[in-house]
Amino acid sequence: MNDLEIKIRDEFIKLGQALKLAGVVEDGVEAKYAIQDGLVQVNGEVDQRRGRKVYEGDVITFEDQKIKVIR
Repeated sequence: MNDLEIKIRDEFIKLGQALKLAGVVEDGVEAKYAIQDGLVQVNGEVDQRRGRKVYEGDVITFEDQKIKVIR
């Protein structure tokens, strides 16, 4: 499993945007379907809300990628 980090400027980033920023999806449409299909976890729990706010310290898991949110 590969670990990635994404750096955010604001207090939070939306889940779909975080996946795009990390480069694990091509665009918002791909992010939307990955999230809706239950393929994305936030801190070990499936979350199907594309607008889910992700904060510093949260870990997103998608396929074989772990994405840590830093500021």
